[in-house]
Amino acid sequence: DGWTLPGPDNYSLQYADGVQTYITESNRLDIKNGCILRLTKAPGRCAEDLYKGIQSSDSDVRCDSLKQLACVSTDVTFAQEFISRNGHSLLVKIVEDAHEAPLIMAHTLTGFMELMDHGIVSWENLSAVFIKKIASFVNATVLDASIQQVSLAILESMVLSSSSLFQQVKQEVTLERLLSQLQVHFIHSKYCSVLNLCLMVCCDPQNIIHSSASVGDEMAHYLYVLQSVTLNHLEPRMRMPLDSYNQEQREILHGLRQAAFETESENSLSHERRRSLCAKEFKKLGFSVSLLHEILLTTTSFSPPHWASFVLENSSREDKHECPFARSSIQLTLILCEILSIGEPPSETGSDYHPIFFAQDQLLDELFCICIQLLNKTWKEMRATQEDFDKVMQVVREQITRTLSSKPTSLELFKNKVNALNYSEILKLRQTERLHLEETLAPPVLELKERLRPELLELIRQQRLNRLCQGTLFRKISSRRRQDKLWHCRLSPNHKVLHFGDVEEDTETPTIESLQEKIPVADIKALLTGKDCPHMKEHKGKQTKEVLALAFSVTYDVEEYSLNFIASSRTDFCLWTDGLSVLLGRDMSSECMRSELETLLSMEIKLRLLDLENVPIPDSAPPVPKPPSNFNFCYDFSQAEQ
Repeated sequence: DGWTLPGPDNYSLQYADGVQTYITESNRLDIKNGCILRLTKAPGRCAEDLYKGIQSSDSDVRCDSLKQLACVSTDVTFAQEFISRNGHSLLVKIVEDAHEAPLIMAHTLTGFMELMDHGIVSWENLSAVFIKKIASFVNATVLDASIQQVSLAILESMVLSSSSLFQQVKQEVTLERLLSQLQVHFIHSKYCSVLNLCLMVCCDPQNIIHSSASVGDEMAHYLYVLQSVTLNHLEPRMRMPLDSYNQEQREILHGLRQAAFETESENSLSHERRRSLCAKEFKKLGFSVSLLHEILLTTTSFSPPHWASFVLENSSREDKHECPFARSSIQLTLILCEILSIGEPPSETGSDYHPIFFAQDQLLDELFCICIQLLNKTWKEMRATQEDFDKVMQVVREQITRTLSSKPTSLELFKNKVNALNYSEILKLRQTERLHLEETLAPPVLELKERLRPELLELIRQQRLNRLCQGTLFRKISSRRRQDKLWHCRLSPNHKVLHFGDVEEDTETPTIESLQEKIPVADIKALLTGKDCPHMKEHKGKQTKEVLALAFSVTYDVEEYSLNFIASSRTDFCLWTDGLSVLLGRDMSSECMRSELETLLSMEIKLRLLDLENVPIPDSAPPVPKPPSNFNFCYDFSQAEQ
């Protein structure tokens, strides 16, 4: 209405910053104060315009439309509109024909990938021609790097979506070809020898053990990439769910139970008795209904002798100290996947790799067997209960990570090192590292804290005195155990006199003039709390712990008289006892003061340290480096193989 634009349905609001999502009825309540929105084409109109632009005879229009499509397809609202117009099929046809220029093809593949990521269309609907065309982009020796990169991402999504697509992709793209694609990351010809060595590892994994000692950080980086690529092939197996109707998987689970318990006389039992016995034994192993649906098949690699030993040792413990095998197995498998980066894309900047991986055919299975025994050992050392499960898993993760960081070259060496790193050693290492950290980093921060502490303590003192000047209502408890009148106490603005007096219920804050009684601060001799208070001693044994925790008194006139308080809350108790301590020239000691001081110190230190981030930005751009001596950045492996 403000700009008199025709057709309001053709326009929509969209976030201007960050992810530029359209505002719809489903997400409009998520708009926060301060968000910047802009008026733009509605998703339907934008989808229609791009759909027509992609079919334009002008290549520039097609390129611009596909480029814009790749950007806006990240929004699910637009994706639904574009797919409803069968736009994704149009992109598939462009890829299958493969007549477009590399730049247009790159935008087409990117837009297609973004649309498919929303899960609106199934990957299994793609034709074999499309899959072969994507695979041809990956297999091409000379092709635009951006096309190959997005093609690899599309193939990865296909593999993860279903086993049938995995088989099709596996037939079209070999592991050797995927490894050869690593060369697109190299920007200098000196890395060619490193890549050759990586390919040699595929032929002879033992080479890694003998050569790792003679290569530098560059070798470590590319071995890390190679390891990551290879480990990613384990992901379909790691994601395999447990199907209750799958006879093979059911037999595996029952095999676990039979390996742990004697079942010779099981056939003589009735169906109900056998079912009840199985349920108890599975529960003894740590399985629950939810875990039975999540248990990973990796646990089946646990060798029978170790498995039986694990169960027998666990069964001899008290119920509260039993280690839940099923839950532990799942968590341990997730920890190993995380440490070994299974299922994650290779990192171009990673440099940490594990030589042990290249010396073992079934590393994950063997590693799991060693680590599950380690978990049971650590559980026993920590005398853990079910409530300590997360704590035990953190220790086990640290044991595995610290041992792998030493780069053991064999499973036997790993086993010896990880078992030597028991719980007490972990505690010693943590303490040593903590002391070292304090020695290296803490002194400047501690010095800054000590400098700030007096200033902040004075701030808290002033707040306490101001609170006393505002005054507070207190209650009296009579000898008849009923609530008596309320009374008010406040400090004079000059901090020299305490004024107090009885007030009626629902009375607003009284003025100092209306409070008849007063005590000079100079006459106050002591501050008493809890059971030391005179009014608590008079009713000894009759007061609850709650009342004792809120009671305090001040004595005056050579300690013959006292003014007795019972605070309405712990906060009021802390404020008044701190304030009275300040009046008496003593240190504040309440928990509220300590908490507030730590909060203020933390905030002040963070504000002071913000100045360290003010890195000056130069006015002029840095000089452009000299060009390389040659531009032969790629190595043609096809000629070397011939």
